[in-house]
Amino acid sequence: MNEKLSLTELQHIIRDSLYLALPEMYWVIAEISEMKENYNGHCYLELVEKLPDEINIRSRIRAVIWNNRYRFIKSYFENAAGESLRDGLKILIRVKIEYHEIYGLSLLINDIDPAFTIGEMALRRQQILKKLETEGVLTMNRELEFPVVPQRIAVISSANAAGYTDFMKHLKENGFGYVFYSALFETPMQGKETESGIIKALDRIASHIDKFDLAVIIRGGGSQTDLSWFDNYNIAYYITQFPLPVITGIGHEKDLSVTDIVANRSLKTPTAVADFLIGCMNETDNHIIELSNEIADRSMLMVNQSKMMIETARLRLIPVAKGQLSSNIIALKRKEEILVNALKNRLNLLANKLTGFGNSLKILDPVNVLKRGYTITSLNGKILKKCEQIKKEDVLDTKFSDGSVRSKVLGM
Repeated sequence: MNEKLSLTELQHIIRDSLYLALPEMYWVIAEISEMKENYNGHCYLELVEKLPDEINIRSRIRAVIWNNRYRFIKSYFENAAGESLRDGLKILIRVKIEYHEIYGLSLLINDIDPAFTIGEMALRRQQILKKLETEGVLTMNRELEFPVVPQRIAVISSANAAGYTDFMKHLKENGFGYVFYSALFETPMQGKETESGIIKALDRIASHIDKFDLAVIIRGGGSQTDLSWFDNYNIAYYITQFPLPVITGIGHEKDLSVTDIVANRSLKTPTAVADFLIGCMNETDNHIIELSNEIADRSMLMVNQSKMMIETARLRLIPVAKGQLSSNIIALKRKEEILVNALKNRLNLLANKLTGFGNSLKILDPVNVLKRGYTITSLNGKILKKCEQIKKEDVLDTKFSDGSVRSKVLGM
Protein backbone atom coordinates (compact mmCIF):
# COMPACT_ATOMS: atom_id res chain seq x y z
CA MET A 1 0.00 0.00 0.00
CA ASN A 2 1.71 3.16 -1.25
CA GLU A 3 -0.85 5.67 -0.01
CA LYS A 4 0.68 8.15 2.38
CA LEU A 5 -1.41 9.28 5.35
CA SER A 6 -1.09 12.27 7.53
CA LEU A 7 -0.90 11.68 11.26
CA THR A 8 -4.36 13.11 11.67
CA GLU A 9 -5.73 10.83 8.95
CA LEU A 10 -4.18 7.83 10.72
CA GLN A 11 -5.68 8.95 14.00
CA HIS A 12 -9.09 9.20 12.30
CA ILE A 13 -8.73 5.67 10.97
CA ILE A 14 -7.83 4.42 14.46
CA ARG A 15 -10.76 6.31 15.96
CA ASP A 16 -13.25 5.07 13.37
CA SER A 17 -11.97 1.51 13.70
CA LEU A 18 -12.36 1.62 17.46
CA TYR A 19 -15.85 3.06 17.25
CA LEU A 20 -16.79 0.44 14.68
CA ALA A 21 -15.31 -2.42 16.68
CA LEU A 22 -16.49 -1.16 20.08
CA PRO A 23 -19.69 0.76 19.44
CA GLU A 24 -21.44 -0.09 22.68
CA MET A 25 -20.98 0.83 26.32
CA TYR A 26 -19.21 -1.66 28.59
CA TRP A 27 -19.19 -2.33 32.33
CA VAL A 28 -15.56 -2.24 33.44
CA ILE A 29 -13.89 -2.98 36.79
CA ALA A 30 -10.98 -0.67 37.60
CA GLU A 31 -9.21 1.08 40.45
CA ILE A 32 -8.95 4.86 40.69
CA SER A 33 -5.23 5.64 40.67
CA GLU A 34 -5.64 9.40 40.48
CA MET A 35 -8.67 11.68 40.41
CA LYS A 36 -8.99 15.43 39.86
CA GLU A 37 -11.91 17.82 39.55
CA ASN A 38 -11.21 20.91 37.46
CA TYR A 39 -12.69 24.38 37.76
CA ASN A 40 -15.48 23.72 35.22
CA GLY A 41 -16.81 20.69 37.09
CA HIS A 42 -15.36 17.94 34.89
CA CYS A 43 -13.70 14.99 36.66
CA TYR A 44 -10.52 13.47 35.20
CA LEU A 45 -9.33 10.07 36.38
CA GLU A 46 -6.51 7.65 35.83
CA LEU A 47 -7.73 4.07 36.05
CA VAL A 48 -5.52 1.04 36.65
CA GLU A 49 -5.73 -2.70 37.07
CA LYS A 50 -3.15 -4.12 39.44
CA LEU A 51 -1.51 -7.50 39.51
CA PRO A 52 -2.39 -9.84 42.42
CA ASP A 53 0.50 -8.40 44.45
CA GLU A 54 -1.55 -5.15 44.66
CA ILE A 55 1.59 -3.19 43.79
CA ASN A 56 2.53 -3.62 40.15
CA ILE A 57 0.17 -2.37 37.43
CA ARG A 58 -1.15 -4.58 34.65
CA SER A 59 -2.93 -1.86 32.64
CA ARG A 60 -3.64 1.86 32.76
CA ILE A 61 -6.00 4.28 30.97
CA ARG A 62 -7.35 7.80 31.30
CA ALA A 63 -11.05 8.46 31.92
CA VAL A 64 -13.35 11.45 32.18
CA ILE A 65 -16.77 12.26 33.61
CA TRP A 66 -18.27 15.38 32.09
CA ASN A 67 -19.76 17.84 34.54
CA ASN A 68 -23.36 17.18 33.52
CA ARG A 69 -22.94 13.50 34.54
CA TYR A 70 -20.39 13.97 37.32
CA ARG A 71 -22.75 15.83 39.64
CA PHE A 72 -25.26 13.00 39.41
CA ILE A 73 -22.72 10.15 39.61
CA LYS A 74 -20.90 11.70 42.58
CA SER A 75 -24.08 12.30 44.59
CA TYR A 76 -25.56 8.93 43.68
CA PHE A 77 -22.40 7.04 44.63
CA GLU A 78 -21.87 8.82 47.95
CA ASN A 79 -25.48 8.36 49.05
CA ALA A 80 -25.51 4.69 48.11
CA ALA A 81 -22.01 3.64 49.17
CA GLY A 82 -21.46 6.05 52.06
CA GLU A 83 -18.09 6.72 50.50
CA SER A 84 -16.56 9.41 48.30
CA LEU A 85 -15.00 8.64 44.95
CA ARG A 86 -11.30 8.79 45.68
CA ASP A 87 -7.88 7.42 44.89
CA GLY A 88 -7.43 3.74 45.68
CA LEU A 89 -11.12 2.87 45.36
CA LYS A 90 -12.13 -0.07 43.18
CA ILE A 91 -15.22 0.72 41.08
CA LEU A 92 -17.54 -0.79 38.48
CA ILE A 93 -18.28 1.80 35.78
CA ARG A 94 -20.23 1.92 32.52
CA VAL A 95 -17.95 3.41 29.88
CA LYS A 96 -17.78 4.30 26.21
CA ILE A 97 -14.52 4.19 24.25
CA GLU A 98 -13.22 7.63 23.31
CA TYR A 99 -10.33 8.44 21.00
CA HIS A 100 -8.94 11.91 20.42
CA GLU A 101 -6.35 12.92 17.85
CA ILE A 102 -4.34 14.78 20.50
CA TYR A 103 -5.15 13.10 23.82
CA GLY A 104 -5.38 9.57 22.55
CA LEU A 105 -7.43 6.72 24.00
CA SER A 106 -9.66 7.32 27.02
CA LEU A 107 -12.89 6.17 28.59
CA LEU A 108 -15.99 8.28 28.93
CA ILE A 109 -17.76 7.29 32.17
CA ASN A 110 -21.52 7.34 31.92
CA ASP A 111 -22.62 5.43 35.02
CA ILE A 112 -21.36 3.69 38.17
CA ASP A 113 -22.53 0.75 40.27
CA PRO A 114 -22.10 1.56 43.99
CA ALA A 115 -23.10 -1.98 44.98
CA PHE A 116 -19.88 -3.34 43.50
CA THR A 117 -17.74 -0.89 45.46
CA ILE A 118 -19.69 -1.59 48.64
CA GLY A 119 -19.03 -5.29 48.16
CA GLU A 120 -15.37 -4.69 47.42
CA MET A 121 -15.01 -2.49 50.48
CA ALA A 122 -16.77 -5.03 52.68
CA LEU A 123 -14.63 -7.82 51.26
CA ARG A 124 -11.49 -5.76 51.85
CA ARG A 125 -12.55 -5.07 55.44
CA GLN A 126 -13.20 -8.75 56.05
CA GLN A 127 -9.85 -9.70 54.52
CA ILE A 128 -8.06 -7.22 56.80
CA LEU A 129 -9.92 -8.44 59.89
CA LYS A 130 -9.28 -12.08 58.95
CA LYS A 131 -5.58 -11.39 58.49
CA LEU A 132 -5.35 -9.67 61.87
CA GLU A 133 -7.22 -12.54 63.49
CA THR A 134 -4.97 -15.14 61.83
CA GLU A 135 -1.92 -13.25 63.11
CA GLY A 136 -3.41 -13.37 66.61
CA VAL A 137 -3.35 -9.61 67.11
CA LEU A 138 -6.97 -8.54 66.46
CA THR A 139 -7.91 -8.01 70.14
CA MET A 140 -4.52 -7.11 71.62
CA ASN A 141 -5.27 -3.43 72.24
CA ARG A 142 -8.73 -4.28 73.60
CA GLU A 143 -7.06 -6.61 76.10
CA LEU A 144 -4.93 -3.82 77.60
CA GLU A 145 -6.03 -2.70 81.05
CA PHE A 146 -7.79 0.65 80.84
CA PRO A 147 -6.31 3.31 83.18
CA VAL A 148 -8.29 4.05 86.34
CA VAL A 149 -7.54 7.76 85.96
CA PRO A 150 -7.33 8.53 82.18
CA GLN A 151 -5.95 12.02 82.67
CA ARG A 152 -2.91 12.25 80.35
CA ILE A 153 -4.11 12.05 76.76
CA ALA A 154 -2.20 11.84 73.47
CA VAL A 155 -4.51 13.18 70.76
CA ILE A 156 -4.14 12.17 67.10
CA SER A 157 -6.13 14.59 64.96
CA SER A 158 -6.01 17.62 62.70
CA ALA A 159 -5.44 20.87 64.60
CA ASN A 160 -7.96 22.81 62.53
CA ALA A 161 -10.73 20.22 62.75
CA ALA A 162 -13.92 21.33 64.47
CA GLY A 163 -14.08 17.95 66.19
CA TYR A 164 -10.70 18.49 67.86
CA THR A 165 -11.81 21.91 69.08
CA ASP A 166 -15.05 20.44 70.44
CA PHE A 167 -13.12 17.63 72.13
CA MET A 168 -10.73 19.99 73.92
CA LYS A 169 -13.50 22.44 74.86
CA HIS A 170 -15.62 19.62 76.28
CA LEU A 171 -12.74 18.31 78.39
CA LYS A 172 -11.77 21.75 79.69
CA GLU A 173 -15.32 22.83 80.55
CA ASN A 174 -16.37 19.62 82.31
CA GLY A 175 -18.69 20.35 85.21
CA PHE A 176 -16.62 18.47 87.79
CA GLY A 177 -13.45 20.55 87.68
CA TYR A 178 -11.28 17.67 86.47
CA VAL A 179 -7.97 18.66 84.90
CA PHE A 180 -6.85 16.78 81.79
CA TYR A 181 -3.36 16.98 80.28
CA SER A 182 -3.25 16.55 76.50
CA ALA A 183 -0.76 16.78 73.64
CA LEU A 184 -1.77 17.00 69.98
CA PHE A 185 0.04 14.82 67.42
CA GLU A 186 -1.21 16.47 64.26
CA THR A 187 -1.87 14.43 61.11
CA PRO A 188 -4.23 14.43 58.11
CA MET A 189 -7.38 12.46 58.87
CA GLN A 190 -8.44 11.80 55.27
CA GLY A 191 -6.71 11.28 51.97
CA LYS A 192 -3.58 9.40 50.95
CA GLU A 193 -1.51 10.68 53.88
CA THR A 194 -3.91 9.31 56.50
CA GLU A 195 -2.07 5.99 56.88
CA SER A 196 1.47 7.37 57.11
CA GLY A 197 0.37 10.30 59.29
CA ILE A 198 -1.39 8.17 61.91
CA ILE A 199 1.45 5.63 62.01
CA LYS A 200 4.04 8.40 62.50
CA ALA A 201 1.91 9.91 65.26
CA LEU A 202 1.67 6.55 67.04
CA ASP A 203 5.46 6.15 66.79
CA ARG A 204 6.01 9.61 68.29
CA ILE A 205 3.64 8.86 71.17
CA ALA A 206 5.33 5.52 71.81
CA SER A 207 8.68 7.30 72.21
CA HIS A 208 7.17 9.25 75.15
CA ILE A 209 5.09 6.40 76.54
CA ASP A 210 5.63 7.33 80.20
CA LYS A 211 3.95 10.72 79.69
CA PHE A 212 0.54 9.38 78.62
CA ASP A 213 -2.24 7.14 79.95
CA LEU A 214 -3.88 6.53 76.56
CA ALA A 215 -4.18 7.76 72.96
CA VAL A 216 -7.29 8.98 71.16
CA ILE A 217 -7.85 9.16 67.40
CA ILE A 218 -10.52 11.73 66.57
CA ARG A 219 -11.50 12.72 63.07
CA GLY A 220 -13.94 15.53 63.84
CA GLY A 221 -15.50 17.67 61.17
CA GLY A 222 -14.82 15.32 58.24
CA SER A 223 -17.39 13.91 55.85
CA GLN A 224 -19.17 10.71 56.83
CA THR A 225 -18.10 9.30 53.45
CA ASP A 226 -14.40 9.29 54.34
CA LEU A 227 -14.50 6.34 56.72
CA SER A 228 -12.74 3.92 54.36
CA TRP A 229 -9.39 5.60 55.03
CA PHE A 230 -9.58 3.81 58.38
CA ASP A 231 -10.20 0.39 56.82
CA ASN A 232 -6.45 0.08 56.62
CA TYR A 233 -4.36 -2.92 57.62
CA ASN A 234 -1.21 -0.99 58.56
CA ILE A 235 -3.07 1.48 60.80
CA ALA A 236 -4.96 -1.37 62.45
CA TYR A 237 -1.81 -3.45 62.99
CA TYR A 238 0.00 -0.50 64.58
CA ILE A 239 -2.90 -0.01 66.98
CA THR A 240 -2.91 -3.70 67.97
CA GLN A 241 0.80 -3.42 68.83
CA PHE A 242 0.48 -0.08 70.62
CA PRO A 243 1.40 -0.27 74.34
CA LEU A 244 -1.35 2.13 75.48
CA PRO A 245 -5.14 1.81 75.14
CA VAL A 246 -6.44 3.58 72.03
CA ILE A 247 -9.88 5.22 71.81
CA THR A 248 -11.38 6.15 68.45
CA GLY A 249 -13.93 8.86 67.74
CA ILE A 250 -13.90 9.14 63.96
CA GLY A 251 -17.52 10.10 63.56
CA HIS A 252 -19.49 7.39 61.80
CA GLU A 253 -23.01 6.62 62.94
CA LYS A 254 -23.68 3.41 60.99
CA ASP A 255 -20.61 1.22 60.63
CA LEU A 256 -17.39 0.53 62.47
CA SER A 257 -14.14 0.81 60.57
CA VAL A 258 -11.31 -1.68 61.03
CA THR A 259 -9.57 0.97 63.15
CA ASP A 260 -12.63 1.12 65.44
CA ILE A 261 -12.76 -2.66 65.76
CA VAL A 262 -9.14 -3.09 66.89
CA ALA A 263 -9.18 -0.10 69.28
CA ASN A 264 -9.60 -0.50 73.03
CA ARG A 265 -12.76 1.64 72.90
CA SER A 266 -14.75 2.96 69.94
CA LEU A 267 -17.09 5.96 70.21
CA LYS A 268 -19.06 7.83 67.56
CA THR A 269 -17.71 11.38 67.88
CA PRO A 270 -14.89 13.37 69.52
CA THR A 271 -17.42 14.80 71.98
CA ALA A 272 -18.50 11.27 72.90
CA VAL A 273 -14.84 10.44 73.59
CA ALA A 274 -14.57 13.48 75.88
CA ASP A 275 -17.80 12.47 77.67
CA PHE A 276 -16.43 8.96 78.14
CA LEU A 277 -13.16 10.21 79.68
CA ILE A 278 -15.02 12.61 81.97
CA GLY A 279 -17.30 9.74 82.97
CA CYS A 280 -14.29 7.54 83.78
CA MET A 281 -12.86 10.27 86.01
CA ASN A 282 -16.23 10.78 87.69
CA GLU A 283 -16.66 7.06 88.24
CA THR A 284 -13.23 6.87 89.88
CA ASP A 285 -14.03 9.98 91.93
CA ASN A 286 -17.32 8.47 93.14
CA HIS A 287 -15.59 5.19 93.89
CA ILE A 288 -12.99 7.00 96.01
CA ILE A 289 -15.76 8.86 97.86
CA GLU A 290 -17.61 5.59 98.45
CA LEU A 291 -14.42 3.97 99.74
CA SER A 292 -13.74 6.98 101.99
CA ASN A 293 -17.26 6.83 103.39
CA GLU A 294 -16.97 3.09 103.85
CA ILE A 295 -13.64 3.48 105.64
CA ALA A 296 -15.12 6.22 107.86
CA ASP A 297 -18.19 4.10 108.65
CA ARG A 298 -16.11 1.03 109.40
CA SER A 299 -13.71 3.08 111.52
CA MET A 300 -16.60 4.56 113.52
CA LEU A 301 -18.11 1.11 113.92
CA MET A 302 -14.78 -0.27 115.14
CA VAL A 303 -14.39 2.66 117.56
CA ASN A 304 -17.90 2.12 118.95
CA GLN A 305 -17.33 -1.62 119.21
CA SER A 306 -14.04 -0.99 121.00
CA LYS A 307 -15.75 1.40 123.42
CA MET A 308 -18.42 -1.21 124.15
CA MET A 309 -15.79 -3.90 124.64
CA ILE A 310 -13.82 -1.65 126.99
CA GLU A 311 -16.96 -0.76 128.98
CA THR A 312 -17.97 -4.43 129.17
CA ALA A 313 -14.48 -5.36 130.29
CA ARG A 314 -14.54 -2.55 132.86
CA LEU A 315 -17.84 -3.73 134.29
CA ARG A 316 -16.53 -7.28 134.45
CA LEU A 317 -13.21 -6.27 135.95
CA ILE A 318 -14.63 -4.11 138.79
CA PRO A 319 -16.00 -7.02 140.92
CA VAL A 320 -13.07 -9.18 139.93
CA ALA A 321 -10.66 -6.43 140.92
CA LYS A 322 -12.51 -5.84 144.18
CA GLY A 323 -12.46 -9.55 144.99
CA GLN A 324 -8.83 -9.80 144.07
CA LEU A 325 -8.04 -6.72 146.17
CA SER A 326 -9.86 -8.18 149.19
CA SER A 327 -8.03 -11.46 148.77
CA ASN A 328 -4.73 -9.64 148.50
CA ILE A 329 -5.51 -7.55 151.62
CA ILE A 330 -6.35 -10.71 153.60
CA ALA A 331 -3.21 -12.40 152.31
CA LEU A 332 -1.14 -9.35 153.23
CA LYS A 333 -2.63 -9.29 156.75
CA ARG A 334 -1.83 -12.96 157.16
CA LYS A 335 1.69 -12.39 155.96
CA GLU A 336 1.93 -9.38 158.30
CA GLU A 337 0.85 -11.50 161.28
CA ILE A 338 3.29 -14.23 160.31
CA LEU A 339 6.07 -11.67 159.91
CA VAL A 340 5.25 -9.99 163.26
CA ASN A 341 5.19 -13.36 165.06
CA ALA A 342 8.42 -14.35 163.38
CA LEU A 343 10.03 -11.09 164.43
CA LYS A 344 8.76 -11.51 168.01
CA ASN A 345 10.12 -15.04 168.17
CA ARG A 346 13.38 -13.90 166.71
CA LEU A 347 13.64 -11.04 169.19
CA ASN A 348 12.82 -13.37 172.12
CA LEU A 349 15.45 -15.78 170.92
CA LEU A 350 18.00 -13.02 170.65
CA ALA A 351 16.99 -11.68 174.08
CA ASN A 352 17.49 -15.13 175.62
CA LYS A 353 20.85 -15.39 173.95
CA LEU A 354 21.82 -11.97 175.23
CA THR A 355 20.72 -12.98 178.74
CA GLY A 356 22.85 -16.11 178.46
CA PHE A 357 25.77 -14.08 177.22
CA GLY A 358 25.28 -11.69 180.15
CA ASN A 359 25.26 -14.53 182.66
CA SER A 360 28.37 -16.00 181.10
CA LEU A 361 30.06 -12.64 181.28
CA LYS A 362 29.11 -12.31 184.94
CA ILE A 363 30.49 -15.74 185.68
CA LEU A 364 33.71 -14.96 183.86
CA ASP A 365 34.02 -11.53 185.46
CA PRO A 366 37.44 -11.55 187.36
CA VAL A 367 35.75 -10.14 190.46
CA ASN A 368 33.37 -13.09 190.60
CA VAL A 369 36.20 -15.50 189.84
CA LEU A 370 38.19 -14.14 192.80
CA LYS A 371 35.13 -14.54 195.02
CA ARG A 372 35.09 -18.20 194.22
CA GLY A 373 38.59 -18.54 195.80
CA TYR A 374 40.76 -17.97 192.80
CA THR A 375 43.69 -15.49 192.77
CA ILE A 376 45.39 -13.55 190.03
CA THR A 377 49.20 -13.32 190.09
CA SER A 378 51.06 -10.78 188.01
CA LEU A 379 54.70 -9.88 187.37
CA ASN A 380 55.47 -6.32 186.53
CA GLY A 381 51.78 -5.74 185.70
CA LYS A 382 51.48 -8.80 183.45
CA ILE A 383 49.23 -11.65 184.55
CA LEU A 384 51.11 -14.91 184.89
CA LYS A 385 49.58 -18.02 183.39
CA LYS A 386 52.50 -20.48 183.69
CA CYS A 387 55.10 -21.26 186.31
CA GLU A 388 57.89 -21.08 183.77
CA GLN A 389 57.23 -17.35 183.47
CA ILE A 390 58.65 -16.95 187.04
CA LYS A 391 62.28 -17.02 188.16
CA LYS A 392 64.01 -16.71 191.47
CA GLU A 393 64.01 -13.28 193.10
CA ASP A 394 61.00 -12.12 191.10
CA VAL A 395 58.57 -9.92 192.99
CA LEU A 396 55.02 -11.10 192.39
CA ASP A 397 51.69 -9.36 193.06
CA THR A 398 48.82 -11.68 194.01
CA LYS A 399 45.27 -10.38 194.05
CA PHE A 400 42.53 -11.91 196.24
CA SER A 401 38.86 -11.09 196.40
CA ASP A 402 39.36 -9.03 199.52
CA GLY A 403 42.83 -7.57 198.80
CA SER A 404 46.30 -8.24 197.41
CA VAL A 405 49.81 -9.20 198.63
CA ARG A 406 53.32 -8.84 197.25
CA SER A 407 55.78 -11.70 197.60
CA LYS A 408 59.31 -12.55 196.53
CA VAL A 409 60.34 -15.85 194.99
CA LEU A 410 62.95 -17.44 197.15
CA GLY A 411 63.31 -20.62 195.25
CA MET A 412 61.94 -22.74 192.42
